[in-house]
Amino acid sequence: MTETVEYRRILLEGAVARVVREGDELVAADGRRVKASEAHHLPPVRPTKVIAVHLNHRSRVAEFGVSLPPAPTFFHKPVSALNAHGGAVVRPEGCKYLNYEGEIGIVIGRTCRNVAPADAGAYIAGYTVANDYGLHDFRDTDAGSMLRVKGSDTLCPLGPGLVTGWDFRSKYLRTYVNGRLVQDGSTDEMQWDMHYLVADIARTITLEPEDVLLSGTPAGSRPVRPGDVVEVEAEGLGRLTNHIVTGPTAIRHDVGAQPTESEEVVSTAFGGDWEFRGQRPPRR
Repeated sequence: MTETVEYRRILLEGAVARVVREGDELVAADGRRVKASEAHHLPPVRPTKVIAVHLNHRSRVAEFGVSLPPAPTFFHKPVSALNAHGGAVVRPEGCKYLNYEGEIGIVIGRTCRNVAPADAGAYIAGYTVANDYGLHDFRDTDAGSMLRVKGSDTLCPLGPGLVTGWDFRSKYLRTYVNGRLVQDGSTDEMQWDMHYLVADIARTITLEPEDVLLSGTPAGSRPVRPGDVVEVEAEGLGRLTNHIVTGPTAIRHDVGAQPTESEEVVSTAFGGDWEFRGQRPPRR
């Protein structure tokens, strides 16, 4: 069995340090130690890009009453959306539908281009916990691209660390809001596994070291509001914790499309809890 090692990036005495977790402590290369609970965490990696799959977990597909496409489809989250364990996730003033999506992030270890799924594991450095937040208020505006829905600032927390030597098979993936279990899935319900996702993207897009692929979320994504604490736990990877805050400024009204509250927005935000999903025309 391969030994797992967890690496984290933190601020240590005012400087960025890469540390190794040893129990409840984080240890720097020069021997300095800090309690993990007291550390100021940074995203565990510095990707050039973050790519996410749309639908992958069968429970999520069943919740929406749709069918999976014959192959995965993807969207892009800009690196300006990166956030860390313990960081604040911003719901802009004037928005209502900020949803958590607990996921597992695949971290690339070396340049990867045009590889077979059977060989993709050799290009993966390890895995991290992720929360692929979605600001569904902009779903009508950015249909297709998902740019603001998934790419707004703070909407891509990763961490607490990067774990190497982790086997992704048969691992639970759970999300909690204020201590209440709201998502309870497994990697076994993924239609396309980690190696397949890497190989698919690498056919046409070169993946660089520390790039991240988000592998999909199970059923149960719902809106959260300022004051909520959201935790995502993946078996063997740890628990990523963030809290929701209101943005310091409102969405500007003098430029661009505004947040909407259509059937598409509401039904996506509330998933299986929206009894009229697909049965009513868009609100006007």
